[in-house]
Amino acid sequence: MYTKIQVVFDAADPAKLAAFWKLALGYDYEPPPEGYTTWEEFGHAIGLAEERFGDQASLIDPAGEGPRIYFQRVTEGKTAKNRVHLDVRVAGREVRGDSRERLIEERVARLAAAGATEAWRVSDPRGRCVVMRDPEGNEFCVALPVRGRARPARAAPR
Repeated sequence: MYTKIQVVFDAADPAKLAAFWKLALGYDYEPPPEGYTTWEEFGHAIGLAEERFGDQASLIDPAGEGPRIYFQRVTEGKTAKNRVHLDVRVAGREVRGDSRERLIEERVARLAAAGATEAWRVSDPRGRCVVMRDPEGNEFCVALPVRGRARPARAAPR
């Protein structure tokens, strides 16, 4: 059975939020479909009203491994804590000692400079992370996996 997911963000400003997540994830902007040189050209071809051209943006993993990230304009703002969030993992389990902490702090500083804000920090047996909010308030974690431990069959919510 073929199953592939995309992650969808509701956004007030899809292009701005896509630019933030491009930096956060190391993704690329998705090129227009084959046969089109721009998204605007594609929009005209499918009959999309010009005033809707900026209502979406999308990113893809340059390695082709991660999900497509899609941003769609919505009029309502964020009103509650996310029920689903992304973990931005900065290294694998092979990174140890002070290097682990340094990697988290460097990524937190880079994302804060790009418009994220720090919400709170978590350090427990499941791992260490810094919970942040993207420029539109969506929570995400900058995290490292727990070193050398098997994951529990069902992890408790953070």
